[in-house]
Amino acid sequence: MRRDVKRVAVLGGGITGLSAAFYLKRLSKERGTDVEVTVLEASGRLGGMVNTLRKEDFVIERGPDSFLGRKLPMLRLARELDLLDELVGTNPQATKTYMAADGRLQPMPKGMNLGIPNELGTFARNSLVSPHGKLRALDELRLPPKKDDADESVGAFLERRLGREMVERIGEPLLAGIHAGNLYKLSLKAAFPQFAEMERKYGSVIKGMMEARRLAPAAGAKAAEARSAAVGGAPVPPTAFLTFRRGLSTLIEALEERLRAEGCDIRLGSEVAAIRRAASEAAAEPSAPAYRLELSGGETLEADAVLLTLPAYVSEKLLAPHVDVSALAAIDYASVANVVFAYDAEGFNHKLDGSGFLVPHGQGFTITASTWTSSKWGHTAPAGKRLIRCYVGHADDSSAVELSDEELTAAVSRDLSKLMGLNAKPLFVEITRLRRSMPQFPVGHVEQIAALRKKLAERLPGVYATGASFEGVGLPDCVGMAKEAAERILGG
Repeated sequence: MRRDVKRVAVLGGGITGLSAAFYLKRLSKERGTDVEVTVLEASGRLGGMVNTLRKEDFVIERGPDSFLGRKLPMLRLARELDLLDELVGTNPQATKTYMAADGRLQPMPKGMNLGIPNELGTFARNSLVSPHGKLRALDELRLPPKKDDADESVGAFLERRLGREMVERIGEPLLAGIHAGNLYKLSLKAAFPQFAEMERKYGSVIKGMMEARRLAPAAGAKAAEARSAAVGGAPVPPTAFLTFRRGLSTLIEALEERLRAEGCDIRLGSEVAAIRRAASEAAAEPSAPAYRLELSGGETLEADAVLLTLPAYVSEKLLAPHVDVSALAAIDYASVANVVFAYDAEGFNHKLDGSGFLVPHGQGFTITASTWTSSKWGHTAPAGKRLIRCYVGHADDSSAVELSDEELTAAVSRDLSKLMGLNAKPLFVEITRLRRSMPQFPVGHVEQIAALRKKLAERLPGVYATGASFEGVGLPDCVGMAKEAAERILGG
């Protein structure tokens, strides 16, 4: 029988890998055991998708810009890293969101939650959906629920329940943007399991959303209590989305500092080329390692346990010699780009009276969405300046991502001029291309990943895989998965 885990190799230095390393060290200390943790990051920097640029007193996110405050793993981690005082919320005045329709921006209609009607009178006045489309959507109240529990795509579910027009005009720009994906290829169980649960429980997703709205005050009070407990009663901005005053990289920097102080070995530029069973595994030596990692530079590293927190297409290559990796091969990735414009307030000809806008596919624009960053997040631009971030690329068409900087800047500028009437000259433009960065969970993903993990436990005991490719792309999801993985590795 193998000895207790003492040497753990964490593959990937993004938020999942660093959080896992943090919890491995913390939990082992609580249990009075010792664990040696090595983080291997192939690139020259930590953070993965989290990447804050601090330039000329602007705080610019080149990856995600915030996290959901109701998801507690991130708040618990911020508390443990003494970062609660750094949390900031969204501008309470920037509540309005727009949708591009017929070549112009229209206010996002109310009476919906996640694109599902929850207040029928208000929904009836929706200007983005035709009278026929609204009647079809309201037919959902009398449609029978699906009889089986089989997974389906988000698009198929919404079209089946609410009709095609609701998918195209509301659901696609609102929901697909989270994954930069195609709703007709995206797994319902993996991406929006609450919709299927509402259909099962209430027979109607609209009834489910209406009930959730009715129970919102009580649910909100319960959530606030849980959030207070998560942060030890410390004051936290009450907004739905949160970030840190100096950007999300604040968390990465704090994790790195804590891990290095606790003796964690963090190696940049260390790409793992292969995972091998250690030659001495069959020996009776209690100290024999289970695995030997071969690095691309020729070095090797021995470990008792290995945690992969890598993109699916990287983990697939490492695990393919050992187990069936069809679950990972089935995950496509979308490429996107962020184009950030910084402006001087003088000569800036838009009031930025909201948080930004969404653009449905097929409207002829390069932009898929835009955040009016300095309006939504007051800390991101110095006084007298403005900041706008635009998103480009999605699962069905990432061609714009590969335009030259000049072409991409010109295309996005044209869209801003057409949709916002904005013609101010920017102080500077920052472009970040995130190739193969957005995992697309296929139909059947939940079951396929569960089967993969079962195979790993059988064929490669002590090897684990987790991260955004598995159970959720949000930062709190990644932190929560990291802690669960640490607990599994330590046997708790």
